Amino acid sequence: MRQAGALSAAGAAAAPLALNMAAVGSAAAQSAADYKALVCIFLFGGNDSLNMILPTDATSFANYTAVRNQAPDSIALLAPGTAVNAGALVGSPARLGGVLAITPATARNAPGGGTQTFALHPLMGSLQTMFGTDKRLAIVANAGPLVEPLTKAQYSGNGRKPASLFSHNDQQNTWMSFKPEGATVGWGGRLGDLVASQNGRAIFTSISAAGNAMWLSGQTIQQYQVSSNGAIRMGSDANGRIFNSTDVAAAMQRIVSGTRGGHVFETDLAAVSARSIDAETTLRTALKAPSDPLFGTAPASGAYNANNDPKLQYDNPLTGAKAANGLAQQLQVVARMIDASSAAGVGAKRQVFFVSLGGFDSHDNENRNNADLMARLAQAMKYFDATLGAMGAQSKVTTFTASDFGRTFTSNGDGTDHGWGAHHFVMGGAVKGGDIYGAFPVLGTKNANNNNFDSSPDQIGNGSLLPTTSVDQLGATLAKWFGVSDSDALTVFPNLANFSAGSRNLGFMT
Repeated sequence: MRQAGALSAAGAAAAPLALNMAAVGSAAAQSAADYKALVCIFLFGGNDSLNMILPTDATSFANYTAVRNQAPDSIALLAPGTAVNAGALVGSPARLGGVLAITPATARNAPGGGTQTFALHPLMGSLQTMFGTDKRLAIVANAGPLVEPLTKAQYSGNGRKPASLFSHNDQQNTWMSFKPEGATVGWGGRLGDLVASQNGRAIFTSISAAGNAMWLSGQTIQQYQVSSNGAIRMGSDANGRIFNSTDVAAAMQRIVSGTRGGHVFETDLAAVSARSIDAETTLRTALKAPSDPLFGTAPASGAYNANNDPKLQYDNPLTGAKAANGLAQQLQVVARMIDASSAAGVGAKRQVFFVSLGGFDSHDNENRNNADLMARLAQAMKYFDATLGAMGAQSKVTTFTASDFGRTFTSNGDGTDHGWGAHHFVMGGAVKGGDIYGAFPVLGTKNANNNNFDSSPDQIGNGSLLPTTSVDQLGATLAKWFGVSDSDALTVFPNLANFSAGSRNLGFMT
């Protein structure tokens, strides 16, 4: 009856989508016996994944070096096995040393013949181990927003393309929702709509540790935001007091959660306030302290400070010193939320989380900036994996990277410009790690008279990658593991129906 009333209020134009969402919500209402979580690490600005994961066979690496070794500041990383030059400029390829070789489980033919070889950025040693030894890390090659499969000829012709390519805001929204700027519902939120009925309290379904995240917004589910310290307090302290008074605390709660009229804004604000106070009260006792040995390090004296916690610090390649890692701090509170998922008042079986790291818009000074970002990303992912291991939850949580877009293959002198397709990591105990999924792009050389790459079927202007794997396919593969049916996936991922049934699951999950 509630669903019918919602449909009536939505109006005729909204009825088909609302009917569909009501139907899939009912289908997903069966309780889950296990716990699963998806964690999105969004790299804001457009990650240069061509320097994060790269082919090192002779032909590919020669083309890579020729294109990226451009004055005045080469951004071409060095071959595997190249020794570190401690006297070179901080952040420079020479100072970093050679890229780190990885051997995927599935052999691929190199463009020039033989077997193709691959490597990771020199500062991702922990991920090299997770890929090659632990087998909890996989790579999805050349993924990006697509309306339908698109060849280079179709791209130049009448093939359907996502709107507003190469624009930060539009492509962030497209990655998260399949629509350009102005979208209000993300596919993480759509997954939340489907699974919220399996949770004791829907508020703890869709959670951001990085502020407002459109990826988490659903048709019915509302994202809940936490800070790196935990639940955001609105009201009384841990003892239920304000100014040391329980009466003041009770009065404040009545005021902010009550209304004096029926205005929609006033009613909505009161509901948000009441929801926030109630959720914080629940999490106040459910969350373990960040200094708990599972998540952090208790200080020898004084109050806990996450910036000083060695578990949440990375080796800053620009200073040579330890530094606080904000991404690791976000993942710490995610781990604490996962640990509290079964606590009284929480009762979560399915959760989606969002964390982020900014600074990837590397138009200039890429060597220094990118080295720092790769070090932060690798340390944070390693910390999260190790923490989930200590919790016995590695197989219950799958983490993946996302970004606005990739970068151009060409250098603009000391950086890169906006691209399209990019490589991404997927991490977890349920991941079929140690392999690369999807078609790895052919890296060609630019034409003599322009920046086109006619020698590659996978590169468009300035060597940007034309995606061969869609975000819909990547998301649908994660959703399948999450418990979403094939038919429901077609509702969550609007372009998935344009891809053949056999290609919708990329196969990187058990």
